[in-house]
Amino acid sequence: MNRDPYEVLGVARSATADQIREAHRRLAKKHHPDLSKKPESAAIFKEVQAAYDLLSDAASRKQFDQYGVSGPSRGHGGQGAGGFGGQGNWGNVDPSTFEEIFGDFLGSSRGGARSRRGAQAGGDLESEISVDFMTAAVGGVRHINMQSGGEPLQMDVRIPAGIESGGILRLRGKGSAGMGGGPAGDLVLRVTVAPHPWFKREGLDVLVEIPISITECALGTTVEVPLLEGFATLRIPPQTGSGKRLRLKGKGVVTKNASGDLYAMIRVDPPRVITNDDRAELENLKSREFDPRADAPWNTLK
Repeated sequence: MNRDPYEVLGVARSATADQIREAHRRLAKKHHPDLSKKPESAAIFKEVQAAYDLLSDAASRKQFDQYGVSGPSRGHGGQGAGGFGGQGNWGNVDPSTFEEIFGDFLGSSRGGARSRRGAQAGGDLESEISVDFMTAAVGGVRHINMQSGGEPLQMDVRIPAGIESGGILRLRGKGSAGMGGGPAGDLVLRVTVAPHPWFKREGLDVLVEIPISITECALGTTVEVPLLEGFATLRIPPQTGSGKRLRLKGKGVVTKNASGDLYAMIRVDPPRVITNDDRAELENLKSREFDPRADAPWNTLK
């Protein structure tokens, strides 16, 4: 087949066998020419069946996932579309699927002795979404545009504050339609959070690197520190070296149940230009300075 079979069935590449079977049931029932009057139904049904034939066979699916091709034909790709699979090859379809798709039709053709089945809940659908760092940190709304069971699905999804990469959002009733009046399944979204140019996260804590000069390191200074929203004034004490973390309590990620802190990570940058006078002053300071490696633990090995 020309189109990606996962795209045809509207499922993720990680879909389980049950999810693939559920997507096929719903699409086959919708597009089989004996059940649909739309002129394009035959072509759509043929494509749906070919996709299911490929993905429902473990060996063919594995080969497609690895190489992007379905391998040798198993006799399912060229089936016709009429007469309850009369020309199509339905040998790969379980009896319950056939009954769910054609039960009502067969019942009415037998003088109204309609097949009665219990209500069945629809299956869950899985997908992935990418969320920017700030939306994941403070919360917001993300618009998604995806395929669900072969049909376009557009909706706004509320992103809770504090969600991290790998987090799961479950949208009730947005999955596959139920059978016999049963409830629809859920849409399960796995979240990936994009990196930020200067913020990093450790759980609910937020880290931001603050560069200072050598003189600011020695004498101390006051700087403006970016927050998730706005800025804060931070006093850096004298003799604060690189790697020191200064905490701004409660300025990290805030959720309903907890809040994190923001840590300003100090980085001492050397001067970009040193004049002769600067060098002389620094040499003078060096002669009176404490050796920072004097108490290093490895000195005991000498």
